[in-house]
Amino acid sequence: MADLRFTDEKDASRYTLHNGDDLVSVLDYRDDGRTVAMTRAYTIPTFRGHGYAGELVERAVAELERDGSRQVSPVCWYVNDWFDARPERAGILEARAGA
Repeated sequence: MADLRFTDEKDASRYTLHNGDDLVSVLDYRDDGRTVAMTRAYTIPTFRGHGYAGELVERAVAELERDGSRQVSPVCWYVNDWFDARPERAGILEARAGA
């Protein structure tokens, strides 16, 4: 996965992952300045099964952790499952009502 290129396309409110010239995965988000709601993770069908969505979420979360100014709301089921599998990363999650 070292040859992958991660970008934050702020104007489009999405993170992207490219393998060479190919766009392989997209993570849409809404950023209100306090919370980044990750709304949809999508891998182009011909590139599914290679772990690209997980790598994209990893890189997006790592970037937000480095920045430290915003929390994550895992609206997308895939992102929610990603966090469930990595409880050590829960520190960046937005506190849920009633929690």
